[in-house]
Amino acid sequence: MRASVVLAGLLALTSAGSVLAQTPAAPSSAPVASDVEVRDASGRPTVRAVRLPSPLRVDGKMDDGVYATLKPISGFTQVDPKPGAPASQPVEVWLLYDNDNFYVSLKVYEDHPERMVANEMRRDAAQNLAQNELITVALDTFKDRRSSFNFYINPIGGRGEGQSANEAQYNGDWNGVWKVETGRFEQGWTIEMALPFKTLRYPAKPVQDWGIQIQRIRRWVNEVDFMAPSDPSRGSSGFMLASKYGNLVGLEAPPPGRNIEVKPYAIGSVTTDRLSRPVKSNDGDGDVGLDVKYAVRQNITTDFTYNTDFAQVEADEQQVNLTRFNLFFPEKREFFLENQGTFAFGGTTSGTGGAAGDAPILFYSRSIGLNGAQQVPLQVGGRLTGRARRYSFGAVNIESKEVEATATPATNFSVMRLKRDILRRSSIGVMATNRSVSRTGVGRNTVAGADATFAFYTNLSINAYWAKSDSEVLKARGATGDDQSYRGQLDYNADRYGLQVEHARVGANFNPEMGFTRRLDMRKTYAQGRFSPRPKVRNRIRKYYAIGSGNYIENGSGRRDFVVGSAEASIELQNSDKFTVGFDQTYEYIPRPFTIAPRVIVPVGGYDYGIAKVTAAFGQQRKLSSSMTLEHGSFYGGHRTTLSVSRGRLQISPRLAVEPTASFNNVDLPGGSFNTNLIGSRVNLALTPRAFVSALVQYNSTAATLASNIRFRWEYLPGSEMFVVYNDQRDSRVTGFPDLQNRSFIVKINRLLRF
Repeated sequence: MRASVVLAGLLALTSAGSVLAQTPAAPSSAPVASDVEVRDASGRPTVRAVRLPSPLRVDGKMDDGVYATLKPISGFTQVDPKPGAPASQPVEVWLLYDNDNFYVSLKVYEDHPERMVANEMRRDAAQNLAQNELITVALDTFKDRRSSFNFYINPIGGRGEGQSANEAQYNGDWNGVWKVETGRFEQGWTIEMALPFKTLRYPAKPVQDWGIQIQRIRRWVNEVDFMAPSDPSRGSSGFMLASKYGNLVGLEAPPPGRNIEVKPYAIGSVTTDRLSRPVKSNDGDGDVGLDVKYAVRQNITTDFTYNTDFAQVEADEQQVNLTRFNLFFPEKREFFLENQGTFAFGGTTSGTGGAAGDAPILFYSRSIGLNGAQQVPLQVGGRLTGRARRYSFGAVNIESKEVEATATPATNFSVMRLKRDILRRSSIGVMATNRSVSRTGVGRNTVAGADATFAFYTNLSINAYWAKSDSEVLKARGATGDDQSYRGQLDYNADRYGLQVEHARVGANFNPEMGFTRRLDMRKTYAQGRFSPRPKVRNRIRKYYAIGSGNYIENGSGRRDFVVGSAEASIELQNSDKFTVGFDQTYEYIPRPFTIAPRVIVPVGGYDYGIAKVTAAFGQQRKLSSSMTLEHGSFYGGHRTTLSVSRGRLQISPRLAVEPTASFNNVDLPGGSFNTNLIGSRVNLALTPRAFVSALVQYNSTAATLASNIRFRWEYLPGSEMFVVYNDQRDSRVTGFPDLQNRSFIVKINRLLRF
């Protein structure tokens, strides 16, 4: 299917979706005109937004007269460390609006402001910002009690935004245009934020009824507070629990406009590549491209991209692989990340955080535009995502260019997703993917499947999927049948107890070439139990953890392939330090020899091995924080010792931090001994909250390479950015300074135009 045909289909679907009206939310019982807040018996607030006669001056000083005349919203409660207790320090909130913006202003009180953890100024540094003092504002603008827009800010101006879906899937790579400033006063800090109505999506009606939640994290004491009471089992991730939000009423939003965003870009580069044929030496190049976003309706968005370029994307952090399975790398390209939760299937996702498990991912967007480590240019693409009544849907169609140097043919990629909400927090759906040319360059590849998620109460969920692939390449080879995959999973995740039970099957010929599959030909049964009590006296210890799990995997003929039993115990301190000891006992059958390191082969056979591990994780309130793990035990008939450092951070100043990572592996096997080491460090320098320099340097002893990625990002206007990027890779096997293998210098600038 050609791109033009599918893009026309997207427009047709848009037109069809536009006639479906959004289910109107029942208006909440509003506070009387003289007040701005009422609460029901459970403590859930209904709050009123107040219209301003003129725009608010957003400077963080909070010296406008409205703050003296309008009573603030307050009454926050804890979910941690004392669930249900009043917040130990008050937060005062004002909700205001005018013709263009919705304003949220806060006075955040703190009796020890000198102890606050505020050491990240970069925008969108979500993982680090989450370890700071933080305010998060969540808006469920369609009042579906499932999804929300999220905006977060720390005391020194570090900020970010994201979208949550189905109360569990968070996408921190949605980039909205908004303004925020912070300030200080004697008893704490202040926030003034302006959220343009053009940035938000909401029903087309004059008076809005939204869900709203505001979260406050006091990181230096690990206290988590909410404006509307949330569930303790979710802790700081409770900002995604849209079913627990308060009600926001009285907001008279402007009628939806055209909401067209056009972002053209221009790029110039100089490249040297001594490994290519012919060799490149300071070859200059330049190009232009265009992204367009059009809100057909407030809840239906169409994206188009032409000649898409991802040169500004940060480099992958390398991984050590001592297994025979593929490594999972998260997606980092903006076009694929926005609304990514729409394409989550069967309880799996290919988000930016975490790795993939044994269950396949049907749509793994890194299969588009990448052939191994080689970039494949994208010619044109389109995407449609949105909601209509109880349905959410997504469609993607992209055409890649032919690359003669790597014999990569032009390929069309398409994905369709449809999901229907049922009951209170459950859904059923279908999904299909199509790749016009397989990875081998012959024949097409399609996959179709159905999934269901049932959520009961707050902590119990059941999800399941079934999928089938159709691969012309496998058919030509005579491989037919056994081309299906399914899974059923039950998950109970409460504060004190947890239980997960799973059964999954992946056929030997299941072949989702637009997805990610870690292992084929397997039948898996898995169970995990958790006991995590809180001590009665919570002075130093926040929580205890005891976790046990068992994983049994056999192939389609019933042969035992992989069995592992795991046990671990942890203590988490109130200052967020955590200490863990654990042991894994594993049996693994190797059906064919595989190369684990150069000139070291693991032969066919069954192997029993056990690994003991100790982990010490130190919180970011410390000047030097990290998670350090030491592992030692038997391994494929020999022994392995591993020392790894992750999430390392040395805070030099609020603007400058060094984030080291390392993995040292000493392996002694019957087939040979080897060491494999991976050492890296990221250096982050925040010039302002909207401009920073980030450098990632990595040394890999196995590949004998030293790689560098240096990025300067400047948001010179809201939504408009300039990037300066330097990349190089060097051969570390030579004596002296490593020899250059390839190098590039790139300058890219884009400009956001809103209509």
